[in-house]
Amino acid sequence: MTTMTTTLVAHAELRARFAVALAEMYGAEVPAYTTLVEVSRAVNAGVAAARGADAERLGSLERVTAERHGAIRVGSARELEQVGRVFAAFGMHPVGFYDLRDASASSVPVVSTAFRPVDPAELAANPFRVFTSVLAVDDARFFDAPTRERLERFVEERHLFSDELLALADRAAAEGGLPAAEADELLRLATDAFRLSTEPVDRAWYSHLERISAVAADIGGVPATHINHLTPRVLDIDDLYRRMSERGITMIDEVQGPPAWEGPDVLLRQTSFRALAEERTFREADGSVVTGSLRVRFGEVEQRGIALTAAGRDLYDRLVAEVDARRAGGDPRTRVEVARDVWREHLPRTEADLVLAGLACGEVRLVEGAALPDREADGSLSLRALVDAGAVVVDPVVYEDFLPRSAAGIFQSNLTDAGTKDAGAVGADYGADRLSAILGKTVQDPIALATDQMQRSLDALSAQLKTPVTH
Repeated sequence: MTTMTTTLVAHAELRARFAVALAEMYGAEVPAYTTLVEVSRAVNAGVAAARGADAERLGSLERVTAERHGAIRVGSARELEQVGRVFAAFGMHPVGFYDLRDASASSVPVVSTAFRPVDPAELAANPFRVFTSVLAVDDARFFDAPTRERLERFVEERHLFSDELLALADRAAAEGGLPAAEADELLRLATDAFRLSTEPVDRAWYSHLERISAVAADIGGVPATHINHLTPRVLDIDDLYRRMSERGITMIDEVQGPPAWEGPDVLLRQTSFRALAEERTFREADGSVVTGSLRVRFGEVEQRGIALTAAGRDLYDRLVAEVDARRAGGDPRTRVEVARDVWREHLPRTEADLVLAGLACGEVRLVEGAALPDREADGSLSLRALVDAGAVVVDPVVYEDFLPRSAAGIFQSNLTDAGTKDAGAVGADYGADRLSAILGKTVQDPIALATDQMQRSLDALSAQLKTPVTH
């Protein structure tokens, strides 16, 4: 008797195909995105030609060029739970909790997580991520009782994901993939779920929400979700900013996140072109349907650096606060100029020194043939001594996640109005535990994931040397 086996399209391939399908769709909807991708590729090729192998220390050129993160917005716990099931089909898991409600001066009433692979091998195969925001409908600082009730009804009545898509997604998540025909159908349904809707938008309702927050209107004032932006990765974001501006594309005022400086890139830097007017249809109060436009979607780009430890992240937050304090105290320079000086005063100049200081995460590898330093009194080997002796090289662990202040800054830079917020009202309580309960799975800690990756590397080095390596 012959047993037939079915070859599954596994998560990594599904994820790569999903990213490509969304990029093709989004490029057709937002042509400036195609320009952004073209410029990103040119920048990356230029950096690789100029820096050689050093350009790939934070990821191979192939990986960086293919890399994308998407961003979507949903309106309720039910929609968040369902979108989590869809992303699980592609081997993407919730990582990080981001509260954007107080991260900028504008009204941004959302909390977020990011769905992405968590295993380093899966990240290397395809690191597609989707930054996913959910409307904090129960936060009284943004929504009064009548608005909240109508929002909840509006969102409850729409259906973003078909039963067929959710069933296929659950199968793919449980089985590690799908047979070819079902994989094709999953990809078709999942891509279509994030396509910009052609259904008319209720003008009065959208305008009411827009006065509170343009982000709230984009979530709760439209009949479906959609890709808000799709983000390529570059190796030199300042060069990209210059090149895009030279092409006549209006960029936001500055690059968000850490400054450009002569030391190591840490965490994440982001910028975008400004939201473009897109044609949409509106239903007026008298029932007529007219054509108008909305400025909601923009083109974002990112440059990734080394992941920080908990101590490194605490230091980073203190440095950001120091930049704010100096500018509030009268320093007339730009945020980036002030930050560059603060970075120089407080951060080591190399990735290896960041890791050795316990501020960043790195993977360690033995240099074959190199002489080992003397052991410590307890018989162990010091990682610093190994690095200083040239016996061990430290490779940076890439920061795979996001920064709430930068995300809010991108949102704020693309808004035409700051919206409204009642600072005297009581805000709703959100955190990683609440999102975990909604999703039915733990929202993982990005710092812990990076730190664990570093520790596995140290453990492997200790085993290779048959001697404990202390850090």
